[in-house]
Amino acid sequence: MTETTHYAHGLGKTLKRPDWPELTAEDASAVLARFPRAGNFQKIAWRSPRPFSAAARIDTDRGGVFIKRHHHRLRSVSDLGEEHRLMAYLRAQGQPVVPVLCTDLGHGVLSDGVWCYEVHGLGDGVDVYQDRSSWTPFLTSGHARAAGGALAGLHRIMRAYDAPPRRSPLLINSDGLMRAPTPIATLEARLVHRPALAYFLAERPWRQDLVDHVLRPWHDDARAAMDAVPASWGHGDWHGSNLLWSSGEANASVATILDFGLADRTSALFDLATAIERGVIPWLDLEDGEPVAALDHLDAFLAGYGSVLPVTSSLLDALAAVLPVVHVDFALSEIDYFVDLLGDDEQADVAYGPYLLGHADWFGRPEGQRLLRHLRTLASRGVPFR
Repeated sequence: MTETTHYAHGLGKTLKRPDWPELTAEDASAVLARFPRAGNFQKIAWRSPRPFSAAARIDTDRGGVFIKRHHHRLRSVSDLGEEHRLMAYLRAQGQPVVPVLCTDLGHGVLSDGVWCYEVHGLGDGVDVYQDRSSWTPFLTSGHARAAGGALAGLHRIMRAYDAPPRRSPLLINSDGLMRAPTPIATLEARLVHRPALAYFLAERPWRQDLVDHVLRPWHDDARAAMDAVPASWGHGDWHGSNLLWSSGEANASVATILDFGLADRTSALFDLATAIERGVIPWLDLEDGEPVAALDHLDAFLAGYGSVLPVTSSLLDALAAVLPVVHVDFALSEIDYFVDLLGDDEQADVAYGPYLLGHADWFGRPEGQRLLRHLRTLASRGVPFR
C-alpha cells in the first residue's frame, strides 16, 4: 500500500490506516473519463473515512461526484447492480436518493477485474456527520425525529419493492440466522461455504458462546417477533452519517438518503431496530465504560416514525424483543470479511467479542435493561407516537 496521510474509522474510537489503498487523483481522473455525465476531474475534495471501501468526493468541471471503489470479492458488478436497482426504484418513487451515473457503455459499474467503481451524483444537503464515526448517535432530538420520519417514508415505499434477497454473504445486514429455528445448525451449514469464517470460529467455543450470550437470553422472543411481520427490503444501515441534512441546525430535516450497501430483504421491524441500535446507543463507549442510551432521542425517533407510519404497542414490544439480536448476522459477516479479505484476525476478534457477544450482553445489564423496559412501558401504556 502506498504511504498516506489519510486515516479511516476502525471498530473503536481510534483512527487507523485504511484497509484499502486510497483513491488517487490519477485513479479518479481515469474513472471519470469513462463516465460522460460526471465531468472532468479537478481535485479530490474529501476522502471518506468509512472503512469498507475507498471513496471520495470529487470536484469536476460540472460540479462534483462521489466515487466508490470496492474490491471485487466484496462487491462484484452484480452485487452493485442489486443496490443500484433498489436506488433507481426509490428515486422513481420520489425518495431523495442520489443518482447512479453510467459509463460510456451504459453500465452503472466500471470494473477492471480487481476493482469495481461506482460514481454517484452528489445529494442535496449538508453532511453534518461526515467525519464522525459510523453509528455515532444522533446529535440532537431534532435529528432523531427527522430521521425517524424519513425512515418511515422509505419503509412505506419499500413495501412494494419485490426483489430477492442479496446474494453476497459479506457486509450485508441480514436477519436470516436470527429467523432460523435452529441457529447453530443453520450457521454450521453456512460454514461449509464460508471457510474463512469456519477457520476463525474453529479456534473458539462459538457454539456455547452463542447459546450463552445470544440464543438462550434472546432468540426465541426475537424470532417470534420477526416471524410475525411481513418481509420487505430495508436500508440496513440507517444512522446520521448516511443522511444529508437541510442545514447544520439542531432541527434540520433529512435532505438526502445515502449508502444502500448493507440493504437486504429483511423487514421494516428489523430495519427499524437496526436504526435504533445504531442511532441511539453510543457503542464506542464500551471501550472505556458503559454505553448510556439516549431515551429522549429514542422517543423523538419513534415520534418521527409515527408521524408517517403507525407505532403501535405490538411494534414497541417487538422492538424490545428484536433489539438484542439485530446485530448478530452482520457481526458474523464482519468477522468473515476481516478474516477472508483482509487476513486481520485482530479486527475479527473485536467483531467477535465486543460486537457479536458484547452488544447482546449489554442488553442484559442495567443500561440495556433500562432501554428495553422503556419500550415495554410505552407499549403497556399504549402511548401513541405521532
